[in-house]
Amino acid sequence: MKIHYLCPYWGQTIGIETFTANALHAGYSGIEVYIRQEPDFINEIMDSAYFGKIPLVAQLYLPPANETFDEYRHRYNAALNSMVDLQPVFINSHTGKDFFSFEQNSILIEDAFLFSAKCGIQVVHETHRGRFAFHTTTILSYLQKFPKLRLNADLSHLCVVSESLLEDQQPALEQILQQSFYMHARIGFSQAPQVNNPFAPEWEDTLKQFLGWWKSILKYRSGETDFYICPEFGPEPYMPVMPYSCEPLANQWEINILMMNYLKTQL
Repeated sequence: MKIHYLCPYWGQTIGIETFTANALHAGYSGIEVYIRQEPDFINEIMDSAYFGKIPLVAQLYLPPANETFDEYRHRYNAALNSMVDLQPVFINSHTGKDFFSFEQNSILIEDAFLFSAKCGIQVVHETHRGRFAFHTTTILSYLQKFPKLRLNADLSHLCVVSESLLEDQQPALEQILQQSFYMHARIGFSQAPQVNNPFAPEWEDTLKQFLGWWKSILKYRSGETDFYICPEFGPEPYMPVMPYSCEPLANQWEINILMMNYLKTQL
């Protein structure tokens, strides 16, 4: 299995081409980009000298809006279709809402399956607070209905929601790991989705716990030719900051590179 490490565009303020050049220079093999629903931004990606030459994972995120479910569904499908010309390796989707009904979220998942069947682009659904996949037991209900559901394991969110490191949810977690086809390599803990620095000694045990989960995912995906990992430590407010000055406690870019290089030695 070949592991591809993707650099997150999240938190960057520079253009796509410069960002991509920086990512490749740092040792990444591809990029993950939240696709803003703006034609100029999509054109910027397609006009980049790197377009079509390195792996691109397109991230689908819908900003909150005061809308009905049908209006949300329309936005969701429009966002999926806007990414076809980008021909990403796959789409990483923030799908649904935690307050939508099981039936409503199921409709969105079915829409994603229909999109994949039509366009040949797989959709993975991120485990994330506020989405349909926000809690281990909730996720299991969808896995039972959709056995071919593909997840992006951003496990820090499951820890925050349960205020734990999932010690009491191992059977459910194991089923989630089995259905994970992508990973956001960020560690959180019971009170936040991101620690200040994963390599600080106070987080040693937490890092080991997450590394064990990530190794389990790779074991389940051992038959795959390629696997993609995005070290996804974010900027403030994900990154803890100092009071008053709001200075980040660590450097996002540097931590993601450290995580990538750490995983290259561990996985």
